[in-house]
Amino acid sequence: MTLNLVKLCVGVDAVEDLQAFIDSSLADKRRRGVEVIQFHTTRMIPKRSDELTDGGSLYWVIKGNIQVRQHIEAIRPFTDTSGISRCRIVLEPRLIMTEWQPRRAFQGWRYLTGADAPSDLPRGRTGVFALPPELRRELADLGLL
Repeated sequence: MTLNLVKLCVGVDAVEDLQAFIDSSLADKRRRGVEVIQFHTTRMIPKRSDELTDGGSLYWVIKGNIQVRQHIEAIRPFTDTSGISRCRIVLEPRLIMTEWQPRRAFQGWRYLTGADAPSDLPRGRTGVFALPPELRRELADLGLL
């Protein structure tokens, strides 16, 4: 069974903001000549890493709803400059839009089984996702999405 993670996407108001952050981060890494990968750093190392890297994804909660996911490519534990154990969750930079699934705020990340994960949306924007991001944000803030 596929195992995934779900995490709050702090400081992001829309999927387009997350995509812009990813694009900017990768461009900066190219300019600096460092490894061009997209990752999320977390303090805790998932105990079920093998299951996560066997087809799992990181589902991002944006404005109270899971809205998008990214495939997990690797889990890389490391020790930071302060001697604290951390973990890089290496992600495919491509975002996959999903059905919206409400989520209450939480700290850290949570496991999400494949059976509980929201479905992917068809390629190309359809329905409410064809609306401009600002309008989607406003409708979501009003509880209409």
